Parts: sequence; structure tokens; C-alpha cells
Amino acid sequence: MIALYALAALQAVAGLVVLVRLSRGRDRVPPLAPGAPGAPGALTVLVPARDEELRLGPLLERVAQMGPVVREAIVVDDGSTDGTADLVRAWSQRDPRIRLITAGERPPEWVGKQHALQAGLAEAAAEWCLCLDADARPDPALPDAALAAALEHGYDAMSAGPRFAVDTAGEAVLHPALLATLVYRFGPPTPAPARTDRIVANGQCLLVPTERFRAAGGWAPVRANMTEDVALARHLVRAGWRVGMADAAPLLVVDMHASGREAWREWGRSLALPGVASRGEQLVDVVTLLLVLALPPWMLLAALLTGSWWAAVPSLVLIGVRLLLHGALRATYDRPPAAYWLAPLADGLAVLRLAISAVRPNRRWRGRTYLRSS
Repeated sequence: MIALYALAALQAVAGLVVLVRLSRGRDRVPPLAPGAPGAPGALTVLVPARDEELRLGPLLERVAQMGPVVREAIVVDDGSTDGTADLVRAWSQRDPRIRLITAGERPPEWVGKQHALQAGLAEAAAEWCLCLDADARPDPALPDAALAAALEHGYDAMSAGPRFAVDTAGEAVLHPALLATLVYRFGPPTPAPARTDRIVANGQCLLVPTERFRAAGGWAPVRANMTEDVALARHLVRAGWRVGMADAAPLLVVDMHASGREAWREWGRSLALPGVASRGEQLVDVVTLLLVLALPPWMLLAALLTGSWWAAVPSLVLIGVRLLLHGALRATYDRPPAAYWLAPLADGLAVLRLAISAVRPNRRWRGRTYLRSS
């Protein structure tokens, strides 16, 4: 009984911390929306690509539909062994703004994505660079809207959160549970956060000023990080940049994984921000989420078996908050299957994956194993 009430007290404290984080959502800026066209030629689209033949076509189709704000679209081939290069060449015949370059030989201390983006940055001719992953499916209005938002809010750099496509029931259950761990740890995207040690970003859609970013070293300061987006955001904020994150769900869909198993393996690889978050930050996050996400159903069961109803109060509140958040996150998914509504049942698995990511960082991606960051 004493242990049960002690756990309930810890849950109450952890729950209060999470509620404070979630309350930042009151300061959220409106989602990106189509608006006035940006200045012609203001943007270079940069796309790193390694064996993306099966996923890159839809992105290039949408790039070709983008307005004159896009001066060029540079696809950087990072040692692909499939038909990625041929696909890009075919699209360049349809739209001369699209061109292919190769990343060149990768130094051993560089992760492939950063090396490819750095090569593209060196070639970029526009004032701003909009970096998109190959699995992104942007609305043609995204570049204009992203540039307008960055200028309106005075961001020196800005990333954007997408709407996610989930293809299977397993992914529809697991992916929202994994996403909930991020929201509980960092809160919803808000105007440029003041604290550097808790900022996050989304490298699937990143807008940076070309010349200033080049002068700051580009991706070199985070060249060895597997979670390069968060590492870069924290580095830039420490350097005095105003870094924001926008909600691009109305204008951007990303199809990250093909199954729940792939989501567990690939997204789980970066979930604990290995190489970026300190061991202390990782430990606090795992313990906090264990108390507020994984434990509440079991606390209710223990209260039922022992008749300790007051010990169940924090768990009841936390379950209610979790269900409200799950309903709010529905807009973050692109026509998910009905299994989406079962995702809170996977919260314990998501916390387990977070712990595994912290204890056993995985530095292997697309057939490469990368050196550990210093």
C-alpha cells in the first residue's frame, strides 16, 4: 500500500511536468496554408537520396508543380546502387530546374545524409534552401508558405512537422504511440523556444538561409549525428539563431515506413536522440514516460485489486489526458486505418523502444554503419 501511494505521488509529479509542457500548445502558430507567392527564385530545394528509386518519384512530381519561388531543385545522389540517378535525370528532362549531383567520396566521420546535404548546399544558388527528404510529399504551395512563415515570425531557420501516412494496421498502432513520446517530452511545436537543451526539429522539412548557413559551417558541426535535425537545431540556438518549428500538416505528407516493424526499427533508432541528448536527459525522459504513459493502466488494476482508490486518481487523469491528446493527433495522420484508435494500447511498447534506443544506440542505416559521434 505504501509503495502504491508512493508511485501515485511520483506519477502526480511527472504528470504535472508533462502538463506544463503540453500547455505550451496555447502559443502555437497557425498551420501553414497556401498564400501569396514568394519572391521568384528565392528557394533552392535540396533532396539527399540514397537508393530512393521507389520513393523519390512522387516528390519530384510535386517539385515540378512548384511555382517560380523555386529557382532549382538539387537531388544529391549519396552512392545509390538502384535507379535513383536515372529517375532524376528523366525528371530533369521534364523540368530543367531539377538536376542531379553526386555527393562524392564521404569522409568516415560524416553520416551520409549530412554529407549529401553539405554537397548540395555548396551548389545552391538561391537565397534560401528548403531541404526535403525523399519520402516527402509536399503540396506545391509548401515552399511559398514555409518562406512566408519564416519571414513573418523572424526565424533564422525553421523546420516543419508533416502529416504522416501509415500504411498498415501495425504502423497505425505503433507510430502514434512513438509520436506521443515526443510530444510528452518536448511539448507541441511553438515559436522559437528559449531553452536550448529541449529544442527539437524535423529534418524531413528544413528551411535555412543559404549564405549564412554556409558561413556557419552547414552540417559540419553535426556531421556525425544520426539525429542530425535535433543536433543542428540545438547547435544553431546555442550560436544565437532563432530556430522555429511550424505545423505543415495541411501542406506536407511524409510516408516514413511501410510497416509497424519498420517503424519500430527505423524511427526507434533515433527516438532517444542518441548522441544529442545527455544520459541524464535520456534517463529523466524514460522514467517520466514510464510513470505517465506505461504505468497508468497497471496502477488502475492495482487500485482495483487493493481498493486503494485514491492511488488511482493520477492514473485516471493521465489516461484522460492521453486520450485527449490522441484525438488531437488524429489531424497529424493522413487517412489512418481504424487501428489508429488502438494506439494508446501501445504506449508501453513505445516507452520500451525509447529505453532501448537510449541503452543500445543503432548507428546503421541503408547498409552503412557509421562511426560514433564524439
